[in-house]
Amino acid sequence: MGTIFEDSHIPIGKWLMAIFLLCPSKKGMSAHQIHRMLKITYKSAWFMMHRLRYAVGAKAPLGKLLQGVIECDETFIGGKPRLGDKVAGTGYRKDSNKIPVVALVERGGNVRTKVVAKVNQKNLRSFIDDNIVRDCVVNTDQNTVYKNILYPIVKGRFGRHDVVNHSCGEYARHNADGTVSHINTAESFFSLIKRGVIGAFHHVSPEHLPRYCDEFSFRWDTRFLTDGERMREAVTLTEGKRLMYRQVN
Repeated sequence: MGTIFEDSHIPIGKWLMAIFLLCPSKKGMSAHQIHRMLKITYKSAWFMMHRLRYAVGAKAPLGKLLQGVIECDETFIGGKPRLGDKVAGTGYRKDSNKIPVVALVERGGNVRTKVVAKVNQKNLRSFIDDNIVRDCVVNTDQNTVYKNILYPIVKGRFGRHDVVNHSCGEYARHNADGTVSHINTAESFFSLIKRGVIGAFHHVSPEHLPRYCDEFSFRWDTRFLTDGERMREAVTLTEGKRLMYRQVN
């Protein structure tokens, strides 16, 4: 009672096997794969996986912010536009149904993600400000939206804003104080999500994408644990989580 297992007709043994399969799968595992391996219906497997993603999501304690060197970047999840859907002159991202995802990655630490409707100041300002401690160093690319957000508040909130200019072929810069400015860690995290979408899930709808991001964030945050320790952490996080089918479908 009081967990994602409540009112489930699936044996607890199969739930634990699903958790064990989910936790070490670096690029995710599809509901079809769970359906075949556990010999349950696809509908049950689909709902099971969403309940597990819901359980491991938002695992950070309330008030625990990212600190140190923070890498901030955005990516776009989704496929190419269908033939005939392209509008000339708007750019390949605007021509498609790609979904923007923003990530804050603490170098050597945890990650926070947010699915946004559009990468602009309104959608990113509160996300950045609410997840970063004072006096941290923020690394971004040359996207002007970060300059407009970070520059006015660097003096009062953040210690420094370092920019790497990818358009000039700059991907890492060694600073005089011995630090290295780059967003390669954030891009590594995004590469895992994209490999999962392309290779395992094939398609992710916008309304469910935040849970998929939670799944990959959980594995990223627990990457220094063994598979057994990660599974134990996942089981612990099921407490107090309840997700009904009508909330997902």
